[in-house]
Amino acid sequence: MSNAIQKLMEPRSIAVIGASTDPKKTAGRPIAYLQKHHFKGKIYPVNPRVDEIAGLKCYPTIDSLPETPDVAIVMVGTDKALDAVKALSALGTPAAIVLTSGFAEHGPEGLKKQEELIAAAGNMRILGPNTIGMVNITDDIPLSPSSALEMDEFPKGSVSVISQSGGILGSLLSRATACGLGLSKLVSTSNEADLGLADFVDYLIDDPSTKVIVLYIESIRHPERFRVAALRAKNAGKPIVVYKVGKSEAGIQAAVSHTGALAGADKMYDALFKQVGIIRANTFSEFLDIPAALSSGRILKGKRVAILTSTGGAGTLVADSLGECGFDTPAPDEVTAARLRALQPGDQAVLDRNPIDVTLAGLQPDLLRGAIAALLDSPTYDALILILGSSSLSMPDLMAGAVRDCMQTSDKPVIAYVSPHAPIAGALMTKLGVPAFSQPESCSVALRSMLHASKLKNEPLLEGRAAKAPSNLEIASLSGSLNEHQAKNLFRAFGIPGVKECVVSATNPDLGGVQEYGDKLVLKILSHEIVHKTEVGGVALNVSKEDVSDRINSMLAEVKSKSGATINEFLVQEMVSGGMEFMVGMHRDPLGTAILVGMGGVTAELFKDTHMRLITPGKAFGKQEALEMLQELKTWPLLDGYRGRPKCDVGALVKAIVQFSELVACLDDRLLECEINPIFVFADGKGVKAADGIAILR
Repeated sequence: MSNAIQKLMEPRSIAVIGASTDPKKTAGRPIAYLQKHHFKGKIYPVNPRVDEIAGLKCYPTIDSLPETPDVAIVMVGTDKALDAVKALSALGTPAAIVLTSGFAEHGPEGLKKQEELIAAAGNMRILGPNTIGMVNITDDIPLSPSSALEMDEFPKGSVSVISQSGGILGSLLSRATACGLGLSKLVSTSNEADLGLADFVDYLIDDPSTKVIVLYIESIRHPERFRVAALRAKNAGKPIVVYKVGKSEAGIQAAVSHTGALAGADKMYDALFKQVGIIRANTFSEFLDIPAALSSGRILKGKRVAILTSTGGAGTLVADSLGECGFDTPAPDEVTAARLRALQPGDQAVLDRNPIDVTLAGLQPDLLRGAIAALLDSPTYDALILILGSSSLSMPDLMAGAVRDCMQTSDKPVIAYVSPHAPIAGALMTKLGVPAFSQPESCSVALRSMLHASKLKNEPLLEGRAAKAPSNLEIASLSGSLNEHQAKNLFRAFGIPGVKECVVSATNPDLGGVQEYGDKLVLKILSHEIVHKTEVGGVALNVSKEDVSDRINSMLAEVKSKSGATINEFLVQEMVSGGMEFMVGMHRDPLGTAILVGMGGVTAELFKDTHMRLITPGKAFGKQEALEMLQELKTWPLLDGYRGRPKCDVGALVKAIVQFSELVACLDDRLLECEINPIFVFADGKGVKAADGIAILR
């Protein structure tokens, strides 16, 4: 496959099937752009109605081509596209870009045609269909009709883009050019009938001209292949930046568990991205800002930032944003402060505090050069932010000149905030390797992403361990919606302790087994169908033994009136108190299977303090993975002894999460929904107890 993608990226010969003589038409643009951007290989137009296009000999059929092309661009109608792909495959063409639409994006009939297209391709690889193509800026090879290619030239750089949207590709190309960000490769995967995100990520990891991989994602069609490619990029130290659309999608279907309501499709993507080291851009502006920062190749080693400004207000804006994102802006150390003061005797400039303000001193080249050098040399700072004020409009190269002289003496990250609207000055800085931003918040986003990228290779990959079911558990015998008692017996089989409980008949409750449960009991209906028992009046707390029979009768009537259900059995439990309520659940969607932990009880959906992590198929979590999930919660300090509170039994909760993940991994796709809510966590050394839970199997 890599050879086919290599041919796509660097073809020596290109056949254009359905080429038009009119360079303004979509079918005429690929040849026009290849010539405009000085493609050095051979171009073979195929069109039976003309003899020549753009000075090139035109061939009537694919079979009449003088050689097998490395790549073919297919731009004929849907049915003709099938014939063209079949003929190209027979010729031995390594790869084809099918621009033609009318396939899977048009519904079932289109999907059928797409399957026929792939069958016709045989061993030939397909990009598309319904794609806008691709552009290799590094080697001046545009294989696309995108109007963005009307520009005369593009800055070459180290950022490569893979987009599932063709229109976004043109948007990024034009925007990157305007802000001075150099790109390397751009690919529109669109329908991904064959080649997809993972294939191109895998290729770009080994591409020497790509430092940063940028992805515009609508959905991940092959999650496991994507995950493997993303981890390979992480291990290679090549950061991936993703902009994922569809945050508001209601992939959140009505679910019987709290976990289903708290998970949702977008949170699954968040979990996947976090696990494989991907940086997620939360806004479209960040989608360019983050790659611009990472493409500098500079390593951010800490959170201490110097701000050099010629406009006080802008310096405060940046400092505030940095503080909100956890960065520090300490004053210069004494040696650096003395060095700064020596640059400008007198009181004109404020050079010994941070932000370092040169407003009153005026923008003197020597002063700027000296201040930049002093701050980059200082052991107090890990990065430098330069703020370009109004002078960047009249003298856009002033700061650039000072920066150019100092950048070679330090490997610390340097970024710029352009306070006025001065795109020329910003683009000039970016081209110098100093990413420039038009929003103060972008500086914080940029530094945060650089800090993330600097840790990629060193972060250990936690892959879990092979899951093993208890030897005495007959998994094949489990099916359907288990009632609460059955569900907790399943949890116990995997080593997760539960509260003391027994099942009693609704008509003749035998309470002989509850003597050791204490004075107060919990009474619940036992049902395969009703999962949310509290909503139908099916739970009573603090019930005395003497009142159990009466409460059963009143509960039978209330549940009947609210749900129409007739209850035959009840669950009598010990009344647990003094522990914190947590929940552990599982959620499955096309992206994979995730374990969710968080605050539990009836307020779980209200507080929504949860963290999710996808499991590797067939593997359970290790203790470190479970502990890290808990430490991500806002309520982690409550477990860890917040403000003198006694510490909770974190070890027991970690073990329960590990065992729950083992249960999920062992039951695999037979398990539709599963949740323990609440699981009580007691003081350190006192363990945990599952007080309620559900399990639904195929």
